[in-house]
Amino acid sequence: MAPQIPAPPQIRLAPQDRSALDWSGLGEVTLVSIGATVGVVFVFALGVRILTRRDESGARPRLGGGRRRPSAPARVVAGLCFLTCAAAVAYGLYLIVPQFH
Repeated sequence: MAPQIPAPPQIRLAPQDRSALDWSGLGEVTLVSIGATVGVVFVFALGVRILTRRDESGARPRLGGGRRRPSAPARVVAGLCFLTCAAAVAYGLYLIVPQFH
């Protein structure tokens, strides 16, 4: 006589509760993500604008195509803008990827 295999337990699913979604939390996450996106785009655009600003003084050497090289402080400020954007993106990836925690 073959041994009897017990039947798997019956799984009962609870009825779906549509009010289980935390709408205020969803709204908060949406607003924060939109705000962060706008902030990163603004800071990046500011860095590009600082790098492409025209320096009308004739003291700066010309690059190819007649463009003038941005001053050293302008390059530093633009670099800080780009580093801020890179840090925001890295922090976002840190929050998303569970292996980084």
